[in-house]
Amino acid sequence: MSVHDTPAWKALDDHAATMKQTHLRDLFLGTESTSRFDTLSVSHQHLLLDFSKQRITQTTLSLLKALATDCQLDDWKARLFSGDTINTSENRPALHTALRLPANSELLLDEHNIAEDVHVNLTHMGSMVERIHAGQWRGYSGLPIDTIVNIGVGGSDLGPLMACKALTDAQPPAGHQLKVHFVSSMDGSQIADLLDQLSPQTTLFIISSKSFTTIDTLSNANTARQWLKSASDVKTELLNRRHFIGVSASQEKMNQWGIPENSQLNFWDWTGGRYSMWSAIGLPIALRIGMPGFKAMLSGAHAMDEHFKTAPFEENLPVQLGMIGVWNINFLDIHAHAILPYDGRLSHLPAYLEQLEMESNGKSVSRQGKTIDYHTCPILWGEIGPNAQHAFYQLLHQGTESVMCDFIAPARRYEELDNSELQQQHQLSLANCLAQSRLLALGDAAIAGNDAAPIHKRYRGNQPSTTVLIDELTPYSFGQLIALYEHKVFVQSVIWDINPFDQWGVELGKKMATDLLKPLLKEQPTTVKERPFDSSTEGLLSAILQKQELAKQDQTQAKEKGSSL
Repeated sequence: MSVHDTPAWKALDDHAATMKQTHLRDLFLGTESTSRFDTLSVSHQHLLLDFSKQRITQTTLSLLKALATDCQLDDWKARLFSGDTINTSENRPALHTALRLPANSELLLDEHNIAEDVHVNLTHMGSMVERIHAGQWRGYSGLPIDTIVNIGVGGSDLGPLMACKALTDAQPPAGHQLKVHFVSSMDGSQIADLLDQLSPQTTLFIISSKSFTTIDTLSNANTARQWLKSASDVKTELLNRRHFIGVSASQEKMNQWGIPENSQLNFWDWTGGRYSMWSAIGLPIALRIGMPGFKAMLSGAHAMDEHFKTAPFEENLPVQLGMIGVWNINFLDIHAHAILPYDGRLSHLPAYLEQLEMESNGKSVSRQGKTIDYHTCPILWGEIGPNAQHAFYQLLHQGTESVMCDFIAPARRYEELDNSELQQQHQLSLANCLAQSRLLALGDAAIAGNDAAPIHKRYRGNQPSTTVLIDELTPYSFGQLIALYEHKVFVQSVIWDINPFDQWGVELGKKMATDLLKPLLKEQPTTVKERPFDSSTEGLLSAILQKQELAKQDQTQAKEKGSSL
């Protein structure tokens, strides 16, 4: 039976017919308006989620709870944490939660305690961090490493990049301020610009790739090694040992590339790339904030794991966040989702959540291999709130699209600093966060008299939003925040009956790119008749090859002209 044939889905359909006619301002003006925040907000440790600006009532939540029951959400949660093979298309479990289990935990997979493996790897990672922070990891010239470059793509890049920016205020061990950079683009533009600024003698590269075959990552890694060779004129073996760390699920591939075994860190095939920053993929985070800070981040995520696993529906942050998202998407027909952090440290959070949600739940085939006939993941995008106010908030307030929004902000910042100007700026940011969510919900009703303004100055409101309030942005609360969204994604995947842990939609493009590389490298006949591509691709290939050939001719002529002078 399809999910939309369940009794709860049908009841929600009927309820939505009424709620679609109800404006958020009416919900705030009703008899229960004064208690709306108290009854529609939930908190756990350092996070508070306010759902009162969502187009919901207690009846909505009751019906969503029934839908979660119909879809056996509690059973799916148990399967997730137990190591059951829930990633069915790849025949493996999804155990990113195991990466943040406390020491001395036990989680058996094929009668083997994988928690022990996780902590052995974590200890190895900690020893690397300690050596680098102590100035004991030295480059080919004997100078200590002071610069880290993480080479990865997707989950091997976005997670660590986001976390390093988010935890800017977290202090690493005194006196060991490493410069940490990230390279992901396959076109070479990032690494070319970066290498011009770095000293080869003191730069360490982390090559992060689950398979250690990703062409984007290995191309950048090979460029980095050639840069070191050109600068040092020392043997490749020494450069590999002093200037590279490998992080991968494939020890064999790391060996083939030349990474020494004691410079290798492992993660496992039961860890998806976009769920991997809790593993050794998080090495740049640990180097940036120190190993105690990294472990605090793991502890925050584990606390959210336990909350998600055990809290009842009415108190469960990820469950309510996910189910209200289902309500918006499948019953209110809202298919756009804006992520709006009101803290510059969270500037990379929207991009991270774009991958987490759209790569996980951007699916149209059920776990049973059948095409589904209901909406799944919405289109996500976002920006730092104060910047977005001057960009796309016009669409949010007066456009034709319904958009659900997540406002994310820490309640406290700069309190330890004797700087009233910075403290005031934080208050200004919070004021804007509260103002925008209020205006999106209530429209003209938010400002007395605005309903008499000319029509081009009117605000319709009725745009639903959730506010995620963090006590203070620390490694621990940050771990809670990211695990919150991970579990939200899982909740929605259960309701939609899809597998959130594979990403077959990105594979065919990679294969096709390999085929298209051959004519560009002149490894395949370049005449249209001998190639199997469509007319558009053929036309573009021909144009590219022609332009490249003309550029070579121009260079040849310029050289000949120069030599004749």
